[in-house]
Amino acid sequence: MRTLERFLGAKCQYVFSRPNRNVSQMVGWGLKATSIKAKRIATRNGLPYFCIEDGFLRSLGLGVEGAQAHSLVMDYSGIYYDASRPSDLEGLISASDFSVEELNRAENGLYLLRTHRLCKYNKSVDIPLDLADERPAILVVDQTYGDISITAGLASESHFREMLRSAITENPGAEICVKVHPDVISGRKRGYLQELAKQEGCRIIGQDLSPWSIFDRVEKVYVVTSQLGFDALIAGKEVHCFGVPFYAGWGLTKDRQFVDRRNVKRTLTEIFCAAYLRYCRYINPYTGVTCEFEDTLSLILEQKRQWQRFQGTWLGIGFSPWKRSFIPNFLGDKSRITFFRSLDRAAITRPNTNILVWASKVTDSLVEQCQQNQLNLWRIEDGFLRSTGLGADLVKPSSLVLDACGIYFDARYSSDLEVYLNSARFSSESLIQAKILRDNLINKRVTKYNIGRELSPYELEIPRDKKIILIPGQVESDASIATGSPLIKSNYALLKEVRARNPSAHIIYKPHPDVVEGAREGGMPVGAKSLYDSLIEKGDISLLLDKVDEVHTMSSLCGFEALLREIKVVTYGLPFYAGWGLTEDILLSAPVYDAFDLQSFKLRRQRALSLEQLIAGTLLFYPVYVDSVSGEFIDAKTNIEILQKSRKSDQSASFFLQIFRWYRSRFLKY
Repeated sequence: MRTLERFLGAKCQYVFSRPNRNVSQMVGWGLKATSIKAKRIATRNGLPYFCIEDGFLRSLGLGVEGAQAHSLVMDYSGIYYDASRPSDLEGLISASDFSVEELNRAENGLYLLRTHRLCKYNKSVDIPLDLADERPAILVVDQTYGDISITAGLASESHFREMLRSAITENPGAEICVKVHPDVISGRKRGYLQELAKQEGCRIIGQDLSPWSIFDRVEKVYVVTSQLGFDALIAGKEVHCFGVPFYAGWGLTKDRQFVDRRNVKRTLTEIFCAAYLRYCRYINPYTGVTCEFEDTLSLILEQKRQWQRFQGTWLGIGFSPWKRSFIPNFLGDKSRITFFRSLDRAAITRPNTNILVWASKVTDSLVEQCQQNQLNLWRIEDGFLRSTGLGADLVKPSSLVLDACGIYFDARYSSDLEVYLNSARFSSESLIQAKILRDNLINKRVTKYNIGRELSPYELEIPRDKKIILIPGQVESDASIATGSPLIKSNYALLKEVRARNPSAHIIYKPHPDVVEGAREGGMPVGAKSLYDSLIEKGDISLLLDKVDEVHTMSSLCGFEALLREIKVVTYGLPFYAGWGLTEDILLSAPVYDAFDLQSFKLRRQRALSLEQLIAGTLLFYPVYVDSVSGEFIDAKTNIEILQKSRKSDQSASFFLQIFRWYRSRFLKY
C-alpha cells in the first residue's frame, strides 16, 4: 500500500522477528495469521498493538485486482467484524455521543450512498435483476468458504444451512434468490450454499451484479455476517442476521444471536456516523492527501461513471505502439481493447462494437464503414489538463477526451461536449465543484502542458499605459485549425488581423511549445516581427496571463485558460468555448462565410452559459483522467494536484530527450 504511512501518520518498518528501538507501535492486518504473529511480537516487546482493515467504502474495484484503497479502519481494542470481544467501533456505537452536525452529515452521507448506489466495491454491473415472475423475492447471501469474518462473527457452516431453510420457511410462496460469489460459480472458490440452493429449487445469482440492482427487486435480506446486510439497511430492507456482524444487536436487524455487550438501541444514522465518519479514515490514494468521506465518495463516483461509460467491446484503429501503451487505462481495463492497423484488418462481425480512432485520423471512408456496419465510432484526443510535458516529447497524458458524437475542436459538427453544454441541467453541486476547480487551476498555475520557466524581469517589463494583448501561437497543421478556423489559418494572418484592429496595443506573441521545440509547423516569416512588440518563447503561460488585458486567438486552449481568469477573449475561429456569450467572436458577427456553415453553428450554440457552467462541462464532464502510476481513473481535482506536484519551474531536458528532439527535427515529418 503506497499510502500506508500517510494513513497511519508515521513511518513504517516491516518486522519479521524483532523490531528495532525506533518502533513505537505494532500493527497487523485484521485477523490474518500475520497479525497473530505481529501481536505476539508486540506483547513480547511491550509495544502497543492495533489492527487495520479495509474501510466500508473502499474503492471502485477489488483489492485482489490491485485497486488502491481509499479508506482504512484502525482499531486498538479488536476489529469490527470480531464479535467475540469489544472493538473500537462497538464502543463508538455504544457511546453514541454524536453532535447534531455529525448526525446531519451522516444523514446526508446515507442519502448520497442511496442516490449514487455505492457500496464497499463498485465495479459490479448495475442492471435490473431479471426474475421470472412477480412473486415476492427474498435475498439470501452466501459467503466464500473459510472467510474469517464468519467465525469471528460467531457463526459456522451450520448457520448458512439454517439461514437458507429459515428464509424458505418464513416466506412461503416467495422466490428465494441465493447470491453466491462469482468465483464460486467459476470453481475458483467454495461457498456454503450453492448445492443446497439447487436442491431446494432456489434461484442462484452468480453474476457480478451491483447489490443495489438486487435490492430494487427483493423485500428481505438474509445474511450471516456479510457487509451486504448493512448495504441492505441503507437501502431500507428488512435484514435477518444469523451471525453477529458489526451492525447486528442494535435493534435494526432481526437477530438469531445476541451479544450481551450490545444492549442498547441505535438508529441507522448513529451506526453510520460511528462506522463511516468516525471509525474510518479516508485518503486520496493517488495524491496521498488525507480527506473526508464526502471527498472519497465523490472520487469513487467519478471512477464509477467512467467505468460504466466505456462498457463493451473496443477496437483501436491506427494507433502507434507508444499510444497503445496508455490508451487501455482510459477505458478502465487493459484487456478491453484490441488494436489493429486499419478497420479492414479487424474482421468485425458484431454490430455496436466501439471503434476508437485518434480524431485527426478519422476519414470520410472510415465514417462510412462504421455506419454501414453499425459500429460506434469514437474519436479520441488530448485533454485540456494533459500532462507535465509535451506529447511531442512522448510524455504520456493524464487526460484524454473520448467523443462518440464528434470532437470538441471540429466546429463543423456537434460533439459530446457541445451537446452537454446545450442541454445539461447543472446541479448546484457541480457548479460549486467548478468554482473550486477554477480556483485550484489559477492558484496552482496548472495548464495543459505545465512547462515553461519563470519569466525574467526583462520579459515582464510590459508598458502599463497601453492595452496588453497576448496572441498564443498554434500548430498550423493541426486539425483544430482546419476544422475550427475557417477564415484565418496561420499565426501570421492572425497577427496581421489583430494588429490592424489594435494599432496602438502592446502585442505579446507566444509560439506554441511544439513549434518552439521543432516538433510541429507554425513558424513565422521574417516580416512578422513588426507585428508584435514582445516575443516570449518558453515562459510559463499562466504567468503571462497575469499580465495581459486581452487574449486574441484562432482557437487556442489559451483562450479558455484566459476565461478562467476573467480576461477578455477575442476569437477569430470557432473554438469550443466560443458562441456561449462569454467571448467576443469576430467570425460570428461577420457575413456568412461560404466555406463554412456559420448559420448551423449559430443555431447549435444559442444557450448563454455562465463561466462555472462552461467549466463544469469542459473539465468535469467531458474528459477522462487517469493516474499514471496505478492506471486507475481519477477526477479533475486529483489530476490538478498530481500535475502541480510533478511540475518543475525550469525543466532541463534529459540527454535522451535532447537526442530525440534532434532526431525529430531533422528526420520526422510533421
